[in-house]
Amino acid sequence: MSRRKERELAFKVLFAHEFNPIPLSEQLDFLTEEEEYKKSVTNYVRQLASYCIEKKDEFDALIKTRLINWDFDRVAVVDKILLRMALAEFLYFEEIPPEVTIDEMIELGKKFGPPKSGSFINGILD
Repeated sequence: MSRRKERELAFKVLFAHEFNPIPLSEQLDFLTEEEEYKKSVTNYVRQLASYCIEKKDEFDALIKTRLINWDFDRVAVVDKILLRMALAEFLYFEEIPPEVTIDEMIELGKKFGPPKSGSFINGILD
């Protein structure tokens, strides 16, 4: 499975968790009951999602320091999740170059977020 597909799956898990905060292990167990996702829930997906959930308050505090003339509550949920994922990769996945993380989060923002999501994410992460 490609790293992009893993990121997409982690994003989907985190998006679901945002609206239904059941334990991550339950969410992943439920997901792996589906045949198409059995092999998709890799160690990377588990770790990335876990860091994003465990460090959510810490990550949100870091994001807030980068918001100029913008209220955190107005940031789209998709953007918040992708910014948290980027911070998790920056801080806990040292083998992933930061420019790769930025590019990947921008692409995921374009795919899943509102129209200006990619440029917003780029502005915050850059």
